Amino acid sequence: MPDLKVFRRTCHLVATRTRGRVAEFRIADQVTPNFHQGIIDYRDRSVAVVLARDTGAVAVAEPRVVTGRFLEAGPLTFIDFPELIGALKDNAKFTVLTAAELAGPFDAAGWPELSDYDIKSWKPDTLGEALFNYWD
Repeated sequence: MPDLKVFRRTCHLVATRTRGRVAEFRIADQVTPNFHQGIIDYRDRSVAVVLARDTGAVAVAEPRVVTGRFLEAGPLTFIDFPELIGALKDNAKFTVLTAAELAGPFDAAGWPELSDYDIKSWKPDTLGEALFNYWD
């Protein structure tokens, strides 16, 4: 299990290095989603640094919409943000994946931490679907 304190510190560090500001953390404490979000605000947009609870993989995505108690579900939209990805990789606390890697095919052999049951049930096509999802 990835360490949430390390995730929070990492988000603050990379936000500062990339001239952003951490706006909030959305910590998943239920079965779904299987990832946490650190929302970083920049002048022209907000992005989410997402951390997969099962694998410790990190990526950059469009933030989920939260309305009241309800959270937008469905596949994440991973985005290219080279400066932020570079800062995350330099930090070396997590496995950092790019939008291109996450759009690629999923190979279960490379991710033994994932549930065989979930993989057989949900049949993810991409690495992004397998690592960051709302499966129950």
